[in-house]
Amino acid sequence: MTGQSKSFDCVLCGSCVVDLLVRPVPLTTPIGGGRLIQVDPIGVTTGGIVSNTGIAMTRLGMRVAAFSLVGDDEWGDVIRRRYAEHQINADRLLTAQQGATSTTAVLIDPSGERSFAHCVGAPKQMDKALFLQHMDLFAQSRMTLIGYYSLMPQLERDLAEVLRLIRQTGCQTALDAAGDGGTLHPLDELLPHLDVYVPSLAEAKHQTGLSEPQAIIDTFRACGAPGLLGVKLGAAGALLSPRAGEYVPIEPVAPPGPLLDTTGAGDCFYAGLLTGLLRCLPVAAAGRLGAAAGACCVTGLGATAGLRDYDETARLAGLTDAPR
Repeated sequence: MTGQSKSFDCVLCGSCVVDLLVRPVPLTTPIGGGRLIQVDPIGVTTGGIVSNTGIAMTRLGMRVAAFSLVGDDEWGDVIRRRYAEHQINADRLLTAQQGATSTTAVLIDPSGERSFAHCVGAPKQMDKALFLQHMDLFAQSRMTLIGYYSLMPQLERDLAEVLRLIRQTGCQTALDAAGDGGTLHPLDELLPHLDVYVPSLAEAKHQTGLSEPQAIIDTFRACGAPGLLGVKLGAAGALLSPRAGEYVPIEPVAPPGPLLDTTGAGDCFYAGLLTGLLRCLPVAAAGRLGAAAGACCVTGLGATAGLRDYDETARLAGLTDAPR
């Protein structure tokens, strides 16, 4: 995927969150009422696909822009400062006239597993009209990643058309899912307009009713998906399919440190995968870079504290001869 004449390598669209990290919180038993739980210092960071994948891609050397909505509140200022620190272009990080900045309390147990208390906030207002007003941004980019499918109620009914128009600008399209993953409809209408779609196994199960990754990919392919498909398998790696009938298993990469927090690992996998594709790596190598980025993610609290730069991530992935 060449295109150095473009201003950006990737535009990240959609979920844009301030995360409050609370650890350790027992998640195997009910917390109940009237209790005081002693925790570590509560951290404040950013989350959601725009932040997680965007920051990970900038760490990997990509030129990234954010396209989302925040509220006219202090949390919005937190996000803008964070993006400035990580050199994410925030010219299209817009302030919503109504609605709060999206926020999440991330409850993390001692093993690194987590649960969320989430306010969707302003990003749920993103709709077709907003995308059409900013179509010039996509013309300036090689790729866009939109998230999350099943959590954008004002957009999903028109998302197939939006994706089609984005591709017409010369920008490739990718989508990620979240929550329970939603259903196969309207995903079946979106897949023909996607260049990359790699949900988690739990999301893909809910979408298709299937549990075997290859059968899931075949179902997506039968909907007319032309591009790279796959299923993220967590600690088991991933299965990718660059074309019909071809399947590329991606072995997991061992984290380069103790596992502290799995928040954002899937978003960081996507960051590594898209970075690899944009650097013209073969699919297997791009997937391996994604696995390494996800492995780095889980070694820090929050989605981005554990991330490494491109050289170190590529080394961890075993890509010693990968182009820079």
